[in-house]
Amino acid sequence: MKILVVDDEADIKDLFEQRFRREIRAGEFDLAFANSGEQALTYLQGHASEVVLILSDINMPGMSGFELLRHIRSDFTTPPPPVVMMITAYGDSSSHEQAVTLGANDFLTKPLDFAILKQKLRELA
Repeated sequence: MKILVVDDEADIKDLFEQRFRREIRAGEFDLAFANSGEQALTYLQGHASEVVLILSDINMPGMSGFELLRHIRSDFTTPPPPVVMMITAYGDSSSHEQAVTLGANDFLTKPLDFAILKQKLRELA
């Protein structure tokens, strides 16, 4: 499963590669990373048919995760849009409602529980 992780935090790539080390080696997951919504859209323009899941932070400078989600749902209709999980440090209901309204398939709060995340990913695979 190809997963695009979108987050402006500098250490997110190292964290995900460490937490998914076994799954990456086994070929279960293939991770790509973007540091912003703009980078994610650029990546998707060349790899949309490969990406099955997008994990996106909501609060990023420039394009927010919500804006990225709007673009994904409107710009990438063929092939079918990937599953999108929004990640945020805020567990408030308004953020959750906005994410679902915009087409997010799931909503996770930080700090991420990687055991739960892996379980959700395996259910999608």
